[in-house]
Amino acid sequence: MNKFIAHILVVDDDDGIRSLVKQYLTKNNFLVTTANNAEDAGEKISIIKFDLIVLDIMMPGKNGLEFTQEHKKKINTPIILLTAKGKANERVEGLEVGADDYLPKPFEPKELILRIKNILNKTIKSNQKRIIEFDNIKIDLNKLLIIQNDKEFKINNTEKIILEKMINEPGKTFSRETIGKLINLDKERSIDVIITRLRKKIEIDPKNPKYLQTLRGAGYVLWIE
Repeated sequence: MNKFIAHILVVDDDDGIRSLVKQYLTKNNFLVTTANNAEDAGEKISIIKFDLIVLDIMMPGKNGLEFTQEHKKKINTPIILLTAKGKANERVEGLEVGADDYLPKPFEPKELILRIKNILNKTIKSNQKRIIEFDNIKIDLNKLLIIQNDKEFKINNTEKIILEKMINEPGKTFSRETIGKLINLDKERSIDVIITRLRKKIEIDPKNPKYLQTLRGAGYVLWIE
């Protein structure tokens, strides 16, 4: 079974453009649904959660700007607007009503792919957990702090990188080699020292860790759920 990168909704009243974009995105491992007008698109987003919408501005009935303005209040799905070449006012208005990017027609399909991937990467990063709380512990990656039973511990950038990865994949085992690549360090003993230091900031009893555990012969795992 194919594992798609993302589910994209393509909205355009031009059959040729709609078909071309769908064909190209499908070849690049995206799952694609299409709609030929704003009303059709509105019905589809009410029952399907899309990762991104590619939306033409000039359509009969409700145009792309009106669609964006209406639905950006209800959903946080990124939108790329397809605009007529030279219509700078449309592009500015599109960004003002909440579009994430725009692409003038005619466009190179490869450029559309790059813009889609760029937005999806930003969305993934923005959705990552930065602050978590469990039991009497709070990890705040924005402030580089761990608060345990009202005691504050500062974390450095190396510790932040490791925690950020583990927090967003709880229960996943990270080998010393994987952690070493994250922080550009290949000495296993140094990685063990960093983990020990983190335990002193997270664990009530660092010598008998409850959260940041060692899986013998495999690596380390963070249990927070």
